[in-house]
Amino acid sequence: MARTFDTALTRLLGIRYPIVQGGMQWVGRAELASAVSNAGGLGVLTALTQPDPDALTAEIARCRQMTDQPFGVNLTMLPTRTPPPYEAYLDAAIASNVRVLETAGMVPAEFFAKAKNAGMVILHKCTAVRHALSAERKGADVISIDGFEAAGHPGEDDVPGLVLIPAAVRQLKIPVIGSGGFGSGAGLAAALALGAAGINMGTRFCATQEAPIHPDIKQALVNATEVDTKLIFRTLRNTARVLKNEVSQEVVAIEQRPDSTFADIAHLVAGARGRAALETGDVNAGLIWASQIVSLIDDIPTCAELLERIADDCAHRLEAAMAAIGVVGATAPALAARA
Repeated sequence: MARTFDTALTRLLGIRYPIVQGGMQWVGRAELASAVSNAGGLGVLTALTQPDPDALTAEIARCRQMTDQPFGVNLTMLPTRTPPPYEAYLDAAIASNVRVLETAGMVPAEFFAKAKNAGMVILHKCTAVRHALSAERKGADVISIDGFEAAGHPGEDDVPGLVLIPAAVRQLKIPVIGSGGFGSGAGLAAALALGAAGINMGTRFCATQEAPIHPDIKQALVNATEVDTKLIFRTLRNTARVLKNEVSQEVVAIEQRPDSTFADIAHLVAGARGRAALETGDVNAGLIWASQIVSLIDDIPTCAELLERIADDCAHRLEAAMAAIGVVGATAPALAARA
């Protein structure tokens, strides 16, 4: 049964399911983004996966050849010694008439203004309510609030989604979507119950047929359990969650030394090594970003199969929950419309 959810997110973005494929370095390419969008969610291209803004323009065009549904571009701005030309990437997305911009990190207010003036919907991803409020003031249209379960950088407050999502919903006037540890119908139902208008998924989309990574990495995600992620960079106050492997365990061991510095681990955490792992299938070649959702990944479906499954399971859980309290005849779309 093809379901259509009615939430603030689906209405704003013109999508069928309130599910966003978040930006992922080396993974957010046209193959995956178009598949997610064709399946009813919002696919997202990762701008900095492309070597330069012209390559992003070409990737956007390639994605358009593969889907006629809405998709977005992610622009993540993190502190670095040699910053890429962020504004040129933004300009490339604007010139290509991309409708949705997913942002993360330290995004200047003038970037928000430029995107808004171009008619873009801004979905800002952050890890704390205080940061969400700041993004709302800058002009963000949707906040993706990243709980402690998330892959990548979940912040330094260690607040899980069960608390962080409703905390954000209470204070923000714009829609909120849950991010971090989502990848199932139960998770979507929980997010909607907590007041979110949808969810952002990253790791779960890595274990799909269309994800442009090696099958052995996908299988490693299937094999992982709830204790198979590691937190690195804790001593640097730049916490990151990755898959447990030889590299991440060595990084943690070095960090525990009293005199360790970033220079001691730089060779282990280089982005080129992580890319090599994804492309060669060598799980121990570099860092592999992964959220705690790995414990609930059991297969490698197509994006269409995954989204339909999540939607159906979410609907059944919401309808069962309403029936349990005596609300007869409630349907998932009607329940989701309250989000």
